[in-house]
Amino acid sequence: MQNIKLILMLLFITGTISSCVTVKPYQKQYLNDEDMKLSSSSIERFETSFQTYREGASGADGGKTGGGCGCN
Repeated sequence: MQNIKLILMLLFITGTISSCVTVKPYQKQYLNDEDMKLSSSSIERFETSFQTYREGASGADGGKTGGGCGCN
């Protein structure tokens, strides 16, 4: 009985560890999509857009815009 518990626990740990995957650099572009954001409501997007416009630069909100110098 003790061996069965040990074997099951080792199988669970092995399965859990092997499910970790590293993200390749070319796959990271999909992490910044609108679908991946937790709260992508239209009001919040408008406020973020307005704030970006007022500040003249893109902040750390993950936007795909350039800097405020106009040299995109």
